Amino acid sequence: MLLLNPLQSLWTAWQSQGCTVTSLLVIVLLAWSSSTSVEQKTLDLMRREPLIDGHNDLALQLRINYNNRLSTINLHNLSKTHTDIERLKAGHVGAQMWSAYVLCSSQDKDAVRLTLEQIDVIKRMCSNYEELELVTSSTAVRETKKIGCLIAIEGGHSIDSSLPALRMFYDLGVRSLALTHTCNTPWAETSSTSHRVHQRDISLTEFGKEVVKEMNRLGMMIDLSHSSVSTARAVLLISRAPVIFSHSSASAVCNNPRNVPDDLLQLLKGNGGIVMVNLYSRFVACGSKANIATVADHFDHIKKIAGPESIGIGGDYDGARGFPEGLEDVSKYPALIQELLQRDWTEQELAGVLRGNFLRVFEQVERVRDELQAEPASEKEISLKEVDNPCRSNLRTLLPSSGCLSRHHPSASLPLPLLLFFLIVF
Repeated sequence: MLLLNPLQSLWTAWQSQGCTVTSLLVIVLLAWSSSTSVEQKTLDLMRREPLIDGHNDLALQLRINYNNRLSTINLHNLSKTHTDIERLKAGHVGAQMWSAYVLCSSQDKDAVRLTLEQIDVIKRMCSNYEELELVTSSTAVRETKKIGCLIAIEGGHSIDSSLPALRMFYDLGVRSLALTHTCNTPWAETSSTSHRVHQRDISLTEFGKEVVKEMNRLGMMIDLSHSSVSTARAVLLISRAPVIFSHSSASAVCNNPRNVPDDLLQLLKGNGGIVMVNLYSRFVACGSKANIATVADHFDHIKKIAGPESIGIGGDYDGARGFPEGLEDVSKYPALIQELLQRDWTEQELAGVLRGNFLRVFEQVERVRDELQAEPASEKEISLKEVDNPCRSNLRTLLPSSGCLSRHHPSASLPLPLLLFFLIVF
């Protein structure tokens, strides 16, 4: 497919110049040899520098399609997803950030439990198959001979506005947190215009700043994909560690709220972070139709504004429907790298795109963590006013809120003295 356009151009040139059939054959053979050489160069590069992909939602599909019952499937070959082990190997994926994502509708309800279940399925998946290995450090990512598994939480609603919950997720192996998904949290603002709760006039609250600082202290990557421009700007101004956009593209090429505008790209360059380009057609082409060249345009633009060191790849496979022609699943990554080689990207630049830039960010996040080693864990709490909802319990007052009792507690209709007696005795 990549050879088709060059051959068409050669055919037109041959007709206009009146060349002989023999000369055309020579030209065709030279073009074929050149294409084969680029393809081989691509594969050799990806064998040396296997891709670290910033975002994949296979775990979500495991819940939707199989209720997280790994015993019922063979992860080597799956028919309902864009991802399986055989296709990861064909795509030369050396490490994958797996998204532990739960719907925004779980916010203020059971988001923490559901997130724990998604972490569980990722950890079981990566221990059940010999081709996969759970990794929690930049050194482990570098050294693994398998497909490294990194756990990332997609959406700050998963921590339920709790720094202790954030710390416990880190202890479970989570190494990245997206501050928002398609809903505001009580402390950070989403880029989405269709699903907004916790409305307010500030993009990053004081508690939100504490989340950023605690993530710096822990050594957890801050993911700004899905965050509003104002939230992302606020984070970039206070984070001591570089940040990531795990699956976003360039606004200047496709003006979608999920993409990164040029002024943020410039701030990101100063921060040392990266944009891991999303491949979803609506984010790269602002429509349902796209091809490899469309995606490559985003790489070229981000390179122009922030430099090649600011770029990675975050495919978003199994988190969206509709990918560019030629990039239909995770096995097709070599076609993208080949396109960039043909656009005169150097092998050194592409080695950074494939893994070097991400590893540099991860290592710097760990370095900041080590610098903050003497800092105690933050004991800041979000104000009850900011997280007031019917089912949020406050252990210091013993009783859950009356709204939650009235809807869920079997003894909610009891007189208060009798209710207190019941709770104390039983």
